[in-house]
Amino acid sequence: MIPAWVADMDLPTAPEITEALRRRAAGDLGYPAWLLDPNAGPLAEAFAERMSGRYGWRPDPALVRSFNDLNQALQVLLQIWTRPGDGVAVHTPAYHPFLTTLDVMERPLRPIQLEPDGDTWRFEVPDLSGCRVLLLVNPHNPTGRVFTRAELTELAEHAERHDLLVIADEIHADLVYEPHRHIPFATILPERTVTLTSATKAFNLGGIRCSVAHFGHEGARKALEAQPPFVYGSANVFGVEATVAAWRHGDAWLAETVAMLDRHRHTIAARLPAWVRYRVPEATYLAWLEVGRPGMAEVFEREARVRLNDGAHFGPGGEHHVRLNFATTEAILTEILDRLTQTHPT
Repeated sequence: MIPAWVADMDLPTAPEITEALRRRAAGDLGYPAWLLDPNAGPLAEAFAERMSGRYGWRPDPALVRSFNDLNQALQVLLQIWTRPGDGVAVHTPAYHPFLTTLDVMERPLRPIQLEPDGDTWRFEVPDLSGCRVLLLVNPHNPTGRVFTRAELTELAEHAERHDLLVIADEIHADLVYEPHRHIPFATILPERTVTLTSATKAFNLGGIRCSVAHFGHEGARKALEAQPPFVYGSANVFGVEATVAAWRHGDAWLAETVAMLDRHRHTIAARLPAWVRYRVPEATYLAWLEVGRPGMAEVFEREARVRLNDGAHFGPGGEHHVRLNFATTEAILTEILDRLTQTHPT
């Protein structure tokens, strides 16, 4: 069985990161100086430097807080800012753990449906009355769509009209392919936005458990500050060490990796059988494949021995799809595609 479903890379870690972890392990593992003042630590500074250098956004490090991962950060924000029954607008199909969070926390989903539009995707914003939050996933998972400035500006207008907190999940920002450009939502509507990100996707650090949130929204920031100081935990020294090393010293590794992923996304387009519809993603290492009917993930697992994500788990619009992770070697991707092309819908 080839596991092409879980969203991490089948690739070695950047040497700059492993070396930073070795140095930390051989050195001081006591309480870090930033433990009691997390917004003053190296994580906040490295985040601000990266946003400025790559995207032209100059966030205030004093507004940065650390979390375990983006799922935790989202749940904390919903807990402190919303109540059961408050609607949350999300582009669908959507990252399935987010949908599970909304369901368990009783925050009704308000779908902003992504519809096929030639080789890309489009959307129309529905009435957002009754919503308290816009959860913006950009670049988008699972379609790989990178939203344009015009689209983001339209979403900002709706957020203003309906007095929404915008939670911007931008974890895939470093995995955008030319000629597309990632635009931080906080550069468009800073006072309403909490930006969530991490080095874990772009640098293959899923087990590090370290993410950041930039609180441009003053009300959400004060609501968090009103909580007990350690109720949601704090970053650990290895997570911070790995993240800082990635953001400050890992770009050569990242450029090489993105170039490989760029080749892979086009290889998929050339190799898939005609009955599979595939729109080449503008970002991420996830291929969203339209396979004609529900249940094909089980067929691929049983007949091709390739495990993919069942699109039905991604909510409205996902029923006839599967998600394929192509962040692997050329040899393994070739084997995956060989197996998939020998499988036929029944």
